Amino acid sequence: MPSKLVNATASQATALKGVARNSSYVIPGLYDLSIEDTNWVLTSSFIIFTMQTGFGMLESGCVSIKNEVNIMMKNVIDIVLGGFTYWLFGYGISFGRGPLSNPFMAIGDFLLDPPVGDELMGQIFAAFLFQLSFATTATTIVSGAMAERCNFKAYCLFSFLNTVVYCIPAGWVWGEHGFLNNLGAVDIAGSGPVHLIGGASAFASAAMLGPRLGRYADGYDPLPLGNPVNACMGLFVLWWGWLAFNSGSTYGVSGAKWQYAARAAVMTMMGSFGGGFLSSIYSFWRHDGRMDIMDLINGVLGSLVSITAGCFLYRAWEALIIGAFGSLLCVIAMPLFDRMGVDDPVGASAVHGVCGIWGVIAVGLFADNPIPMDTTNGRSGLFKGGGWYLLGIQTLSAFCLACWGICSTFLLLYIVNKIIPIRMDPHEELLGADLTEHRIRHTQIGLSRAISALAPLKIDLNEIAGVQPIGINPGHERRIEQLRAAENKLEQWQSYLAQVNRGTKKHDEASKQQTSDELEADINLDIKSASPLKQQTNVFGRKVRSVQIKRNIWSQDQGSYIPKNTDLSISGNVAKVDKDGNFAWID
Repeated sequence: MPSKLVNATASQATALKGVARNSSYVIPGLYDLSIEDTNWVLTSSFIIFTMQTGFGMLESGCVSIKNEVNIMMKNVIDIVLGGFTYWLFGYGISFGRGPLSNPFMAIGDFLLDPPVGDELMGQIFAAFLFQLSFATTATTIVSGAMAERCNFKAYCLFSFLNTVVYCIPAGWVWGEHGFLNNLGAVDIAGSGPVHLIGGASAFASAAMLGPRLGRYADGYDPLPLGNPVNACMGLFVLWWGWLAFNSGSTYGVSGAKWQYAARAAVMTMMGSFGGGFLSSIYSFWRHDGRMDIMDLINGVLGSLVSITAGCFLYRAWEALIIGAFGSLLCVIAMPLFDRMGVDDPVGASAVHGVCGIWGVIAVGLFADNPIPMDTTNGRSGLFKGGGWYLLGIQTLSAFCLACWGICSTFLLLYIVNKIIPIRMDPHEELLGADLTEHRIRHTQIGLSRAISALAPLKIDLNEIAGVQPIGINPGHERRIEQLRAAENKLEQWQSYLAQVNRGTKKHDEASKQQTSDELEADINLDIKSASPLKQQTNVFGRKVRSVQIKRNIWSQDQGSYIPKNTDLSISGNVAKVDKDGNFAWID
């Protein structure tokens, strides 16, 4: 099989022994994984998937409560539909090795499913899972920018097709066919293909959807967060996932890779330290000594995006500078985009877009040559004496990715809008996507007021008017209401009996047997002289308002009261001094 071992390493040649493959197949470096490398890649992939939890918590914390479930559902859809299309064709157009592959797009390896007898089955699956975790991260960035006014059905279609927006430029940078890769572009963990593409797509989608209703009616100040604690928790989960995101991008721990994996983790933290420090100072200065939560959260996230492209190519002080400058760009860009009328509820355009551009360019300035690895093809950044070439390639890469992200998203949303309107109906937007899209009704957030305001407009509210609030068991609530009604009836009966007792001076056997006519038809009272624990009969024949009590409503066994609702059991012990013996009582 000499033709199959062209350009293959020793480990690839060993793996290919005895494997029947297409004669045109050449093993790519993507599958050059030892057992240790495969274990590292798989573990990193699992942790990267937890970043979806972080994105969901952050985004749900930034939007109003009546839309928090909707934004979580969008994150689920991004994995389900985006992951399916990535397997269907996304992986093939990023890393396929068919004969029709070209510098713009790869073609091949669609519907990836190597057979059991394939010696590279483990490596192929590990590589696919790792790239899948990156793809779902890139596509879910957009959901936050479209929050609170995007039609959920339209978003599902957009998520299904959005794989194309990410996968083609990912092939440019990381695929063996990609023109940026062949020019020498460097992006270790995805400041460009993941974050810049996601941020550019977020900017385009937010601009195309338009701002939320009333967003800028009172100025450009940020709207109140729905759940600030959720937003902070989302930051911590993303922080955790970012370590695997960057360290896992060494793509193994064999040889010298483990050293740079450790360096990537430390430089990732150093960059976030610099970003958090500078964004804190900025927030205190801008808000007269008060800390704005979104300045700090997005400042830290912006610094993480900035350090991602060259995470193991920097020294510690360089990582601090890169993270701090990225954080500054982020907190400045957020209000700037608002003044442009681009309503991005979570700031994804600034965090991932602006900081993604800086992260890609920073490699051309600060990158070391990571000997003995060939990550930079032997080149160094401008500040390390490497000349202008790497900086030029990185700048070209940022420009190409930003243009692709914006233009392709505009085109895709234009097509989706022709099929399903991407903007929610204004009345549904006022009521919230949780109620209108998912039949989830929150309490104490003004929904009742919104429903009352929309009712005169002849809006069909029949489907949502009867939706029960979350956190409440309707069956239990009905039972509690029944118990309250029974208690109210007992209180009314007691008040009427007190009236009779005040108007009666003598209580003897004769007066107890008087008929209703002798009481001037006021109250029909018939109490038989018997032991109150064995036989109790109390009849009120008159209807007073809505209260009507009939004869023989007391059971003869344990003194329990059986109301009209026969499944409601109310037992009472009448042998108490402070309670009248003619009534059953609720303990």
